[in-house]
Amino acid sequence: MTREEIVSYWIETSDGDYNTMKHMFDTKDYHWSLFIGHLVIEKLIKAAIAKIVEEYKIPIHKHDLLFLAEKAELELTDEIKKKLAVITTFNIQARYPDYKKAFYEKCTRDFCIEQIKNIEEVRTWLKEQLKEQPPEEVMPQS
Repeated sequence: MTREEIVSYWIETSDGDYNTMKHMFDTKDYHWSLFIGHLVIEKLIKAAIAKIVEEYKIPIHKHDLLFLAEKAELELTDEIKKKLAVITTFNIQARYPDYKKAFYEKCTRDFCIEQIKNIEEVRTWLKEQLKEQPPEEVMPQS
């Protein structure tokens, strides 16, 4: 795969997961909705990594969004850092038995609505970061 194909793969699968996140919310599977929301963001950050790494072949097998964002060399605001830190917890809390029960109880409809809003804000920001820069115009030589 070319680098462009890899970037496209991560973006397209993130978009599919975004739809799954919304469906999970609609079926009141709030904890799974947030878990999938984490994947939405993780995949967009992995697209950003693939975009800057020349020899990108194997995806990084980490799920910490702040760690991945640093690898992607993204310029993070404090607000984005805070949101990434919270979204990262959805991966851990939905997966591991020690955290699941408390996470399920925490995942009310209102909590999920608030967190999906944060996921959507970060998603929009990441998509902006991933947009291709227009080629610089070359001035013709006289």
